This record gives sequence, structure tokens and C-alpha cells, in this order.
Amino acid sequence: MKTLHWGHDPLGFALGFAWDDSRPVGLHVAAAGGASVTIAEPVPFVEVLTVGAGHEPASDRLDHTQVGRSMRYAGHSEESDGGLRRLRITQRDDVHALEATIVLESPIGVGSVRAHVELENVGDSPVLLRSVASWSSAMGDAPAGEEDAGTGFESWDLLSGTGEWLGESRWTLRSLREAGLPGIREDLTGHDRRTSLGAASYGTWSTGGSLPVAGVESTEHGAAWIWQVEHNGGWRWEVGENRSGGVFALSGPTDRDHAFLQRLAPGERFTTVPVTISLATDLTAAIAQLTDFRRRTRRAHVDNERMPVVFNDYMNTLNGDPTTERLLPLIDAAAAVGAEVFCIDAGWYDDSGSWWGSVGAWEPSTVRFPGGLGEVIEHIRSRGMVPGLWLEPEVVGVRSPLAARLPADAFLQRAGERVEEHERYHLDLRHPAVVAHLDAVVDRLVAEFGIGFFKFDYNVNPGAGTDLHADSAGHGLLLHNRAHLAWLDAMHERHPDLIIENCSSGAMRMDFAMLSRLQMQSTSDQQDYRLYPPIASAAPVSMLPEQAANWAYPQPEMDDEEVAFCLVTGLLGRFYLSGYLNRMSPAQRDLVGEAVDTAKRLRDTIRRSAPFWPAGIPASEAPVALGLADDGGALVSVWSRDGGDPIDLELPHYRDRDLVVETLFPAGLEPWTTDWNREEGRLTVRPARAGTTARTFRVVPRTE
Repeated sequence: MKTLHWGHDPLGFALGFAWDDSRPVGLHVAAAGGASVTIAEPVPFVEVLTVGAGHEPASDRLDHTQVGRSMRYAGHSEESDGGLRRLRITQRDDVHALEATIVLESPIGVGSVRAHVELENVGDSPVLLRSVASWSSAMGDAPAGEEDAGTGFESWDLLSGTGEWLGESRWTLRSLREAGLPGIREDLTGHDRRTSLGAASYGTWSTGGSLPVAGVESTEHGAAWIWQVEHNGGWRWEVGENRSGGVFALSGPTDRDHAFLQRLAPGERFTTVPVTISLATDLTAAIAQLTDFRRRTRRAHVDNERMPVVFNDYMNTLNGDPTTERLLPLIDAAAAVGAEVFCIDAGWYDDSGSWWGSVGAWEPSTVRFPGGLGEVIEHIRSRGMVPGLWLEPEVVGVRSPLAARLPADAFLQRAGERVEEHERYHLDLRHPAVVAHLDAVVDRLVAEFGIGFFKFDYNVNPGAGTDLHADSAGHGLLLHNRAHLAWLDAMHERHPDLIIENCSSGAMRMDFAMLSRLQMQSTSDQQDYRLYPPIASAAPVSMLPEQAANWAYPQPEMDDEEVAFCLVTGLLGRFYLSGYLNRMSPAQRDLVGEAVDTAKRLRDTIRRSAPFWPAGIPASEAPVALGLADDGGALVSVWSRDGGDPIDLELPHYRDRDLVVETLFPAGLEPWTTDWNREEGRLTVRPARAGTTARTFRVVPRTE
């Protein structure tokens, strides 16, 4: 057997690959974050499904492909690019005339690796691709020396998530057996299992159902893998069981899930969507590694450090019905409590009162703003805030003049007809007229009004995609998805300081392809403040804490504890404020101002922190807590919505040490009592009252 070992310093990723003349390249050892796994029977690292070469044996999995088994090592190269190490491994399948290059990239000092595959048709006949996995490997053998360990498959638990409008970021952790892979004794057949546990997206709402971030953990192995598929369209991940143990594979669009079929002519190349994998001793540590990777690889932007507090007039406030009369007092109140950006949300372009099906031209209403939108914008600026606007750039309403003005092939189509969804047509970002139109809109609003912040919304999903100028609907959608990312990149090149919020109907498109480019992500459209904490606390699994814009929308009819509850929801992320502040009492506004001041003090800590969950994975019915660890201490927010029973917070890193617990917010309300059990590493907090109440604490080891 031939081997290749690649990696860097002890804090980063180290990978070992094995192959021989009769077997393809496969991962056989991995180490990162204090964890190490070995794989006695590597699986093919590249898996390609075509119309002319399917599975062996027959299945519906990403792996077990005939092409994958036929690949043979052809060469490799290593290079460094600043703080990034890169490895390329090339394999060739002479039977099916395909050459695949695995490209691995890892920032030095980070226990994460990004992967994609570049596939070339080296034959003289076309190849019809159905799927190409970006990553495929085993999870790890059973720990050595354990009796009756078998393959160790039973020891692995699966972390997976789902989301829907108003119910984003719901996570479960359960064993792979409980999750849907019961023991079936496939070893008696001599064949591997034909099914797998999988998740896939639908259309362009990449996180509107299943989530592209997931992972597996084994306490027996002392190892956890976590991954993210970095694509704003079709993706699939799956976990399977072979006779030798557990495997996982990650992919972009597939024929099975996304109507994807691409014709690869001789000499043509196909590049898969990127995926990133982290390895550590447990899931929390693996998420911390992934968090570090996200910071190291996101687009550089001044906002990444400044993190200004944003007030938006929509949530539980104007609800898409702004006017000069309604906005001016809100602007004054937002400035008074310390907001730094004021965003006018939906409706600013509408004269009719029914704007949903007429969007697309993005010209300011003269009915809503008798003195012009510029009057309101100048009022925002005069109060020391950056002006912002809501925009939904990728759609044109069916009643918009743009629907007739733009060329017919400027829209996503199926069988020659425009795709319509909820009174909107979907623009095709491959078309130069679309790019020119959207560039002109953004450039005009920036030049005319000095807009420094856009909330980019995205409220419809075109489904499988477009078959216009494409081999299939899924292929057309992939091309559109990539053109969309290119448009965002070009916009940032023209306007490098422009702040963009990635909204997407709550959080229906919070994948890392988008989040690596855009500065913040609204995490939900949930309007019941009591239902928001599980969403807010779970958001850092999918994104950086400093990108997680969790709405804080206190209202004048709330009592002080309810106001504080709303404000705590926003504190350990990107503080995103709304609510009728102008109708509040002075004492209520002071409480809001205290939260804004606290958020500003915490910004530097938040953008360096790693998330953890001291009360376990958030559940809608249980107490919820989010922790952010940094420099030996931690910030912890705790929400209680029940009878005021004590809440246990597990802080094992501080076991056998004395702990200082400080209430950061709210400072003036009745304090919660705390009890630290240093032997067990457990902090017990007791709410000041039954019902809705929340606190944000700082915990640090005592140094005296």
C-alpha cells in the first residue's frame, strides 16, 4: 500500500491517504483538534455518478459508484499560499475516461479542511454527470482494544438540523441507530447497506428545510466530525453504514434531489461546490474549529470588526408600511438609545399599498414620502446613523414594468415558460441585462442617497431551476447560483464598505457561500419573542456569532422583565433592534439604551469567541442557554419561560476552580441567584421570578 501524509502544525489538520494499483485513493488517517481516527478500510475519496456508470451494488447513495472504484492515483502536488496550505491529488479512471483532482485547502493552525473536486472528461465521447461528491470518507474504526466493539458504528451520534419560516435552526442529537439506520445484518449478504441517512436542499432556499451543517460524534472514539456544504442552491449530505463501519459523503446538486444532469463534452471540466470538514474531540470543539475557519475565510470587510448596532423598522413595528410621519419619531428614538444604522424596511418604493407583486424598479414612493425619501434619509444621517434600505434584488413582480422591459431569457424558465412563484418572476443572474439592472439599482441608491446598508431579502423559491441554456433544470440553477455569488463579489468590489444583511425570508438561505460574502444574517422572522431564544441560541452552529442578527424588539406594553428578555435575545450576536421605542416610557428606553451599551462593550469579545451550549442543544420547551467562550472566560445568556425553576449550566472547563459570576445585563432588575459547584463544574442559576425572564452573565475563573 502506498501512502501520502499531509498537514501542518499541531493545531491544524493532518490527513493520511492510502492506495495501491488495485484500489483508489482513500482517507486512512485524520488528526485535528486533539482527535485522531484511523481507517483500516478506506473508501474511495472521489465518487462520481453518471448515466453510463452507476452504483455497485445498486443503491441511491452518493458513494459506491463504479467510477469511484475505478479511479487510480495519478499524482499529487502541495503548495502554500500565505497562511493557507493546499494539496491536489489527481486520479484517473481509464475505464470511463475521467480524471479527477481532489483539491484540499486548510488555513494553518485551524482544524478544518475545505475540499472540492475538479473533474475532466479525458475521453472522446460525452459523459452525462448525475452527481459528483466533494468529499467521501469513513468516519473511523472502533477504538483499539475494545472487546465486542465490532465496527464501532453504534458509538456514533448524529447532529442534524432543520429549519422553516419562523422555526429556524432546530437541532437534534441522536444515535445513528435511532436516527434511522437500525442493524440489518448486511454482513450476511456480502454487500454494503444500500440506503443512508441523508439531507438535501430544495431549490434556492438552501436552508429552508434541512440544514447543510451536520456532524457525527463518538465519545468512545473521542472524536467528532462536523461539516458544512457551502452552496446557495442544491446540496446533499449523507451518512451511511458499510460492513466496515460508518461513512459520510457531501455533494452539491444531484440528479436524485435536484433534477441535475450535466453533459460533459470531451475536454470539458466540472468543479464541485466546496465543502468544509472539521475534526475535534467532541462536537462543541469541532464547531469551535469550524467557527475559526469561518473567520479566517470570510470576505474581509470593515464591518467584521465594527459590528454597528442596527435598528430596522419592520419587526413588530411598521411591518412594511413606512411613511415619513411614522419614521421620523422612530429615527429619533433609535438614535437616542445608541443605534448606529437605521434601515427602512419593505414598502419604501410602493405607492399603491399593495407592493408584493409590483417590485423590481426600486424607485422611492412619493405618496409615502411627500417631501421625498431623501428627507427621511437626511434625518437618519443628521442623527448620526448610517442610512439603510430593504431590497429584494433577485425578483421582479408580475405587475412590475420590468417584467415586460427585460428580455424574456432574463428570467428562470422551464420548458420555455417563466417560473412564477407568489406573484414574482425570478431573475437569471447569468444574463447581462439582469446584472446591469441590479448594478444600476445598487449604484443609484448608494450615489443618490448615500445608502451604507442594504437588507437583501429573498422571499420566493423557484424550485428545481431553469432548463434555458442548460442541460437540465438543476444544471441551470447551479450556473445561476454561481452567477449570483459573482454578482455579490463584484458589488463589494465597487462598494467595499457597503454592509449587506442576508435576510432570505428569515433565514432560508444562511449557507456559508452567502455568509462568507455578506456581513450579517437575520436569524428568523419569528414575531413571538418567547419563541425566539431557541433560534437565537442555535444560530452559531450555522454561522459566526457576530453574524447572527437576532431580533430584539421590545414594546411599550411589556413589563421590564419582558423588555429585558427581548434584549437578551440580541446580545450575544449582532445586535438587531426594532420596536416602538418612541412610545416607550423613559425608564423603558433607558433599559434599551443599557442593552445597546452592553452590546457595544461586548463586540470585541463576540467576534473572537467560540460558541457552546451549557444547557444542551436548544429545545423549544426547555430552558435555553448560549455561551461564548473567549480568553479563559465566557459570556452566557439564559432564558427562562416557565415557573422559575433552577437552571443547571454545565461548565466542565472550570471544574475544580473558583468562579466569578457577574450579571452583565440587566444591571438594575432583581438579580438571579447563582450557585457554583466546583467539583462537578455546574453553575445553577435561579430566575428572579416565574414566567418570562432572562439574564446575560460573564463567568471567569477567580485569579486570587
